[in-house]
Amino acid sequence: MGRSFASRVSNRRLKWVILVLWLVLAAASGPLAGGLTDEQDNEVSSWLPGDAESTLAIERQAELGSDPDIIPAVIVYERSGGVTDEDLAAVQEDATELGRLDELDGEITGPIPSEDGEAIQLVVPLNVGAEGWEGIGGLVDGIRDVVTDGPDGLESWITGPAGNAADSAEAFEGIDGALLFAALGVVILILLFTYRSPVLWILPIFSAIVALFCSQAVIYLLARYADLTVNGQSASILTVLVIGAGTDYALLLVARYREELRLHADRHEAMTEAVHRAGPAVLASGGTVVLGMLCLAFADMNSTAGLGPVAAIGVAVTLVVLMTLLPALLVICGRWVFWPVRPALGSREPSATGIWARVGSLIKPRPRAVWVVTSLLLGVAAIGMFGLNAKGLTQADSFRGDPESIQGEEVARAHFPATAGNPVYVLTTAADADQVADAVAGTEGIGAVAPPQTTGNAALVQADLTDPADSQNAYDTIERLRTGLDDVGDGQAVVGGNTAVNLDVQTASQRDNRVIIPLIMLVVLVVLGLLLRAIVAPLILIATVVLSYGAALGISAVIFDWTLGVSSTDSSFPLFVFVFLVALGIDYNIFLMTRVREESFDHGTRRAALIGLAATGGVITSAGLVLAATFAVLGTLPLTFLTQLGIAVALGVLLDTIIVRSVLVTALNLDVGRWMWWPSMLAQVHDEPEHDREPVHAGEGARVPGPRSRQDDPEDARPGS
Repeated sequence: MGRSFASRVSNRRLKWVILVLWLVLAAASGPLAGGLTDEQDNEVSSWLPGDAESTLAIERQAELGSDPDIIPAVIVYERSGGVTDEDLAAVQEDATELGRLDELDGEITGPIPSEDGEAIQLVVPLNVGAEGWEGIGGLVDGIRDVVTDGPDGLESWITGPAGNAADSAEAFEGIDGALLFAALGVVILILLFTYRSPVLWILPIFSAIVALFCSQAVIYLLARYADLTVNGQSASILTVLVIGAGTDYALLLVARYREELRLHADRHEAMTEAVHRAGPAVLASGGTVVLGMLCLAFADMNSTAGLGPVAAIGVAVTLVVLMTLLPALLVICGRWVFWPVRPALGSREPSATGIWARVGSLIKPRPRAVWVVTSLLLGVAAIGMFGLNAKGLTQADSFRGDPESIQGEEVARAHFPATAGNPVYVLTTAADADQVADAVAGTEGIGAVAPPQTTGNAALVQADLTDPADSQNAYDTIERLRTGLDDVGDGQAVVGGNTAVNLDVQTASQRDNRVIIPLIMLVVLVVLGLLLRAIVAPLILIATVVLSYGAALGISAVIFDWTLGVSSTDSSFPLFVFVFLVALGIDYNIFLMTRVREESFDHGTRRAALIGLAATGGVITSAGLVLAATFAVLGTLPLTFLTQLGIAVALGVLLDTIIVRSVLVTALNLDVGRWMWWPSMLAQVHDEPEHDREPVHAGEGARVPGPRSRQDDPEDARPGS
């Protein structure tokens, strides 16, 4: 980063201007950030593939007058030993009372006794209206207030699409606030352990919170006035991303600033040097994340495509805040903020004899053996990824625990047709309606078919599946139905419903995995090439990150099976893990390799590799712990996908920081040497013979302390100067 910019953010007068500016922006952003929840679009179309057949079916249902916001609630009653006439009368009273609900849209189906005589079922069509997904919990609570508890021994459950949606909404209830406080809690603990200072942690946390409010405000304005799509998923991930990434960047900057304070008497000069030297790595890391997230805009899944610009805006705002506000705060506070261990001019750099310096000394004698063995072990771990079934989660597997809707679904399946409350919708023309209905009825896997409903030139055919709505057999039936309808009438019939939606989500997610993952790899490769001005090093680094990704997926698959009892995962899981591990995980390689490159001009690549590891090892490990802990917070939520995502990303980050970056990349640097920088001129800088020489450590010999300035000691001696 240019020294001119670096000097401005640490300028004796401009530091106060920068602080006031961000305080004003943060105050103005607060109300706007609070309104982001109201601008979220959680309608079905904001999640589905934009051009999928099930999405088109929803649009045509609306045109037909069949409201796509109607969600059936299935109420299941059961009495072991058989229901009685008194039970039937009580359920009929429930149906009559439910018929008075304002949200009822259509006729209640039932009471329907089961053939075995042990259960009764009601199907209640609810219209979620303008409240969308957020309002379903309240509607189901309204039904729960009506449903009878007796006669004694008659149990009841609310399930079906409405019951499942209500349980999901409950799991997400308060997620933004819970994630924010949980993430801040674990980050503060790690910062206290890292800095061993009761004060210093406040500055990175304050900067991250300002970044979160400002990014939420920008996203709110774009959602309100520029049609940016934001849903609950992207808003939640934004919180974790900004806090985690922002703290990571703060750790790197603070670490370099503390190092420079030992070389400069004037803390303003120390900050100028820190921003000048660490800035390019921070900007490259943040830029990689921004570009990687923007790649998601090419996804077919609307929920994935919408996450891209939201996350990119969050990281971009975070970069601006961390590279301006945090330096200003640090120089305003002075050296006392590091209390009780203030970095004094000329004091020894702790990394010179730290654990990572010792790790480098252990790798140094046999680097090739180290990287070969490490790669083989990671490769073995990656084998487990072939046991990961990323073809979607069943309703039962989607929740951790056993919520009411899942219990009710199991009862319904035991006594009634598997797809009660989960019909298939076929949209066609009025002229082809009878032909289409006959074709639907003749399709294997289809049960009862209702008479076509026509409005003008449009028609709707509703049918039941003979298999569970989230089973592979049901998906196969949808595919057979779509293929068979291609030759019926004008061939323009479209198939929708929950099963069709889930099938289209799987198809689109698998396509996104194939397209977006290579695109992100290409973007990261280009950024590394420009930053390191080399070809060999970026290719090697990309290979190590992909190996780390594979190992994380492989180990995660085993953990999911052993601890969660689930061997499957969401179709979008591989892409989400790749985005967060590669776009964020490449940060650590950037932090390390920019320092190695910086030191290579004076010491040669092999000795620079040891210097870089010693100098950056502590801060990178701390940054990795912060990011891993932040994502691990997702594991506290009762949704399987978010738990799996938290586990996989946390594990992958730890692998990347502790093994891949510290051991594998360092060993490769020592083995490949100056050819890492080919074809740049740095590849011609001769590596000194290593033999048994001790490495040059950070702060030793590279630069000497600057001249003592008369203003600084008095200023640093008192807070707020």
